[in-house]
Amino acid sequence: MSTINITNARKDLYNLVESVSLYHEPALIVGKKTSAVLISEEDWRAIQETLYLDSIPGMTKSILDGAQEPIDDCTPEEKVIW
Repeated sequence: MSTINITNARKDLYNLVESVSLYHEPALIVGKKTSAVLISEEDWRAIQETLYLDSIPGMTKSILDGAQEPIDDCTPEEKVIW
């Protein structure tokens, strides 16, 4: 995670936002009294989705079990009825 002081972050906010979004690397913005982390919207949404899925009882185990399933044992996408 890169670190930048708040004054420089303010001066170069456009480029900072572009960099965070492009490289998916958070930026720690350090102020005199507090600090904050800037992340891309896409990364924020991914974090929120992960937290939501993890809050469902048994979901984490189900995902991990599914990841261990051999691909040959899976139903082909074209045969799935939505």
